[in-house]
This record gives sequence, C-alpha cells and structure tokens, in this order.
Amino acid sequence: MQNPRIVCEKNMIDYKVKLAGVVAEVHGMFATTKEFCRAYLTEETPRFSIIISPEDIDFEREKSIREAQLENLPVPNFDDAYLEMTAVQRKITECLFEHDVLLFHGSVVAVDGQAYLFTAKSGTGKSTHTRFWRETFGDRAVMVNDDKPFLRLTGDGVVACGSPWNGKHHLGNNLCVPLKAICVLERGEENQIQPISGKNAAMILFQQSNRPMDPRKLPIYMDLVDRLSKQTSLYRMYCNLDPEAAQIAFDAMSK
Repeated sequence: MQNPRIVCEKNMIDYKVKLAGVVAEVHGMFATTKEFCRAYLTEETPRFSIIISPEDIDFEREKSIREAQLENLPVPNFDDAYLEMTAVQRKITECLFEHDVLLFHGSVVAVDGQAYLFTAKSGTGKSTHTRFWRETFGDRAVMVNDDKPFLRLTGDGVVACGSPWNGKHHLGNNLCVPLKAICVLERGEENQIQPISGKNAAMILFQQSNRPMDPRKLPIYMDLVDRLSKQTSLYRMYCNLDPEAAQIAFDAMSK
C-alpha cells in the first residue's frame, strides 16, 4: 500500500501569493485554500516557499481543541481543508518576520489614503467601530482588513496591508496603505481618546501580534514590535456604541 504522504506530495496544489509586497510559493493539499487566497495570487518570483503536510493539519486541529478547552467553549470539529487555511497563514507569517512584516490582530480602515488600525481584546467592538467609520466617511473610507492585517515596516514608516484572513464578514481588500495610527479600544461610557507612549502600548502590541514559533526568530520579532511602537502614532480610546466615536477618533488621529 502506498504511503499516504507520498500520495499527498504527488497531488499537491501549487500557487504563489503576494502578501505585504512579498511573494510566497505555497505547496498545499487543498484547492479550496488556493481559492481562498484568490485575490492575492500572483505569477511573480517567490522570495520563499512553504509546504503544508498532514502533520501541519494535525497541529492546527490540536491547537484549536486546546484553545477551546481553555476558554470553556465547545470543542470545534474543523475539517482538514479549513485547517489548512490556518496552517498556510501560520507558515507564511513565520517566514515574513525575516522580511520586516508582522501579522497583527485588529481592524484596519483607510480614509483619504491613510490607514488606521484598531485593536482590542475580543468582543470589545473593533469591527463595530470601523463600521462607524465607513458609515461616517462614505466613499472616503475603505476597509483594508477586519481581522488579521499584515504590517510591513520600512525605513519610511509602517504600511498596513490586506490579507485573505479578513474576518467572518470578509471585509478587506488587497491594498497596502501607509499606517497613520494604531488605537487601542476599550469600552467606556463616553467617547474620549488620547495619545499614549510606546511603553504604555507595548503590552497590547505584543499580545496582538503573532509571535514566531521558532525561538531563534524572537529577537527579530521583538525588534519589529519595538520599531512599530516608535514609527506609529499610538492612542487609547474609551468608546461607547455611539457612531460619533468615528468622528472623534478621526479628528484626533488624523492630525
């Protein structure tokens, strides 16, 4: 009987994606993942390649079960095709550290060609807040990514880029836009916003950015987060569910 891993290699789905300006070649197991990445497919020359194996799928399944148990949630029953999407994200993100790119958890909206990233603990209202921005600014606003944008750090500043992993509502575009500011959202009775230092924002920047699996890449990761805190304006906003929060935030951060 033929080894299933050999069979898998013979039937691999090969394609290239361009994320945050960097091209990666993917050797995957499912055509559905290629379709999931359709807006980011390219024929350009790749900078690196990744291979998805059955072991990667097993890792993602075990990780999802552990996380559900820690949060006292029902144990998920994801199929292999779904788990491959997460495995591709994880492996590409691991390689992008060496290209000055971080994967960040947050919602990014651009207005007048500048991007604003809102981050917070789950359930705080990031997506609701960026919806207020789209409603307030109309055609001036465009969603970059509603869940996991890539941040590319350059000598001229930080650029926020879309990714296929754009949240349950699939709000995002294949765009790279200069990042004007990062705002930490917290619930409050009144809408108020103020600038904060990199030191005060450091904890949540580390919490909300994907860390490398390879400990040898930790120094690169630490340096990227430090640069992010220094190259971007940082704010904390206490907000309620009043749409006026969008105008208040924009007035403060766009200056």
